[in-house]
Amino acid sequence: MNAPIHTIAVLGTGTMGRGIAHVAALGGYTTRLFDVSADALAAAEARIRKNLDKGVQLGKVDSAAAEKAKSSLSRSTDLAATVDGSDLVIEAVPESMQLKIEIFHKVAQHAPQEAIFASNTSALSITEMGANSGRPKRFVGMHFFNPVHLMRLVEIVRGLETSAETIGVIEAVAERMGKQTVLVNESPGFVTSRINALIGNEAFRMLQEGVASAEDIDTALKLGLNHPMGPFEMVDLVGLDVRLSILEFLHRSLGEAYRPNNLIVQYVRAGRLGRKVGKGVYHYDEDGTRVTPTPNSEKTTRRA
Repeated sequence: MNAPIHTIAVLGTGTMGRGIAHVAALGGYTTRLFDVSADALAAAEARIRKNLDKGVQLGKVDSAAAEKAKSSLSRSTDLAATVDGSDLVIEAVPESMQLKIEIFHKVAQHAPQEAIFASNTSALSITEMGANSGRPKRFVGMHFFNPVHLMRLVEIVRGLETSAETIGVIEAVAERMGKQTVLVNESPGFVTSRINALIGNEAFRMLQEGVASAEDIDTALKLGLNHPMGPFEMVDLVGLDVRLSILEFLHRSLGEAYRPNNLIVQYVRAGRLGRKVGKGVYHYDEDGTRVTPTPNSEKTTRRA
């Protein structure tokens, strides 16, 4: 039987890792954040504190809850110490199956035998990771969405051997984090990544063909299809390198419909990875505000 969850270890301090640590701490869990870089850990904790303070200022977070969350959060560059005694370990490292398997091999050596392992992958096989972790019944996918502290959904992904009890525990954890869940049987790209990859890829195809500008394509989907963000705004937020990696995986797994458009490949090769580097489809200033259009996002006339 899986024990109740009290302590959560989050591995990785990128956009997703720090967001998961934020909602875990705000949910009342003792939260341990791990990264190999002390500077990255310090920056992640500062960002979490800033977001908590902003939530209080906007009246969306209780001040006492925010202060409790801050005190519940700790950080470490020692993986063994981070996972030792943790009830749930959530991995949020880059989308590389080899890297994730290596991380879980190390985690399994130090985490309690009854601990549950979860991956925040947006596309990769939970079954494969679970098999390599040595505890497939207690391995599950927890696919959060960016920005984690604002987005309500978590896709819970069931691998081939994930137990019903593990699913139940994770549903309760996500609810305590303030999330609504959907349960997905493992399939490449799950639900959201699979659909979103197609939309984003087609948007790049239209941009390359000169059908419309990036701004007009984004506006069309927001106003005409009621999407909260346009596909280019979304890919700049997620990261073009992340989206390309997902498309390449889906192309290998599901076929030609997911072949990455040449333009997104060019953007990644040029280092235009999105907000995190200041330029993707659009340009951004240091605080992430869009400032100027890039050449391929300017208004265009469709070519004959």
